[in-house]
Amino acid sequence: MAHFPETFLWGGATAANQYEGGALEGGKGLSVCDVLTGGSLTRKRQMTWIDTETGKTGYMDLRPRHSVELPEHAVPAVIAGEYYPSHKAVDFYHRYKEDIALAAEMGFRAFRMSINWARIFPHGDEEQPNEEGLQFYDNVFDELQKYGIEPLVTMSHYEMPLDLAIRYGGWKNRKLIGFFENYASVLFTRYKGKVKYWLTFNEIDNINGFPFICAGVKEYDAQAIAQAAHNLFVASARTVKRKNEIAPDMMVGQMLAYMPVYGCTCDPKDQLLAMEKERDALFFSDVQVGGEYPRYKLKEYERKGIVLEMEPDDLELIRSYPCEYIGFSCYKSMCVSAQQPEARNLKNPYLKVSEWNWTIDPDCLRITLNELYDRYHKPLWIVENGLGAEDRIEDGKIHDSYRIDYLRDSVKSIKEAIELDGVEVMGLTVWGWIDIISAGTGEMRKRYGLVYVDMDDEGNGTLKRIRKDSFWWYQKVIRTNGEDLE
Repeated sequence: MAHFPETFLWGGATAANQYEGGALEGGKGLSVCDVLTGGSLTRKRQMTWIDTETGKTGYMDLRPRHSVELPEHAVPAVIAGEYYPSHKAVDFYHRYKEDIALAAEMGFRAFRMSINWARIFPHGDEEQPNEEGLQFYDNVFDELQKYGIEPLVTMSHYEMPLDLAIRYGGWKNRKLIGFFENYASVLFTRYKGKVKYWLTFNEIDNINGFPFICAGVKEYDAQAIAQAAHNLFVASARTVKRKNEIAPDMMVGQMLAYMPVYGCTCDPKDQLLAMEKERDALFFSDVQVGGEYPRYKLKEYERKGIVLEMEPDDLELIRSYPCEYIGFSCYKSMCVSAQQPEARNLKNPYLKVSEWNWTIDPDCLRITLNELYDRYHKPLWIVENGLGAEDRIEDGKIHDSYRIDYLRDSVKSIKEAIELDGVEVMGLTVWGWIDIISAGTGEMRKRYGLVYVDMDDEGNGTLKRIRKDSFWWYQKVIRTNGEDLE
């Protein structure tokens, strides 16, 4: 019988740009997500822009694996009359006490959230932080402390100040290393004693598909992405170094978007392609956690003619200050075939899919936990896992048995990795423990929460919180430390 350790940190996860709101309050500046419109069944999510010479405004689609090609003199900006989901989100900014009380009622031991970088440094390059922003998070941490809930804080979760993207070109500019180090130093100094667990960059490997949202880089270009990734690695190492100097009892982790990749057949070519696809993510943890550039990536750079600009001590910094644990998201697995090498979502005949065509894989967490632990021998934390679905209210209640089934399989998979395989797992923070706007589309109808929020795709609704059936199920799981899953 598998058992969770008594120290296991059960909880839920959110991100400021999807949850917090208050985007134009408290001295906060605009982040890269604050210029993204809402999406729905009838409209795509878009970036809005303004021509700095003519004042003309416009829209453009942000497609994965494409450059952001704005007209000449156009910059990303907020335009009047448009709906931007991140500006209100589901209003944690004004409702944090209510929400944290709900988390406590569920029994949370950990609460994953992000600090919006633009709330602390509105433009990103200031020397002094915004005190009103710092005080807001002080209030949040004090409220969590009141209930004995441990905060797990992401420092950059698709919320870099927009000015850093516009004026500096994002993370491909080395100056951002210093700006981020200053930001991290302020956070560590201000919140030591309140926050123990930190994550640097959310799903850092997603820079491969979404360089603007992840790193403020407009070009979908291998050289630009590689340089931005290098600067992120150096910033991560400097962050760990500063943490050691300011409050060494804190821990700084890396955050990876990860999914197991299966070859569709036993054809060795399928297995080789699966290995290569998994390296798209593992490269980032190989550097940020493993402490050095893997030879397979150096060979790839050589083939592509990529040359990194770096300082003499960069590689020594990366080697000396790796992240201390690995946080990762894992929602599904992926199938690939050498016959269709560009296809990224081939049907797995052995698995069901969600309403959004994501595979529902009961074993993907055990596989992922073993792959990462065998590779790095560092503690692991599942900081995102959950099921997006279109919930319906019936007689004032939400009966989401499909979400309970998904999470039950996830918890079983984690239990097996701990007991049968000996993997060191720190905790589980279920993604979107409360309904929040979708990062990919800006929708509300794709809901992950164990708590329902009354709001639609256009931002209309009372924002009333309603406990779903999954709320009570997860409360029982936490109370029994993972023993009662029925």
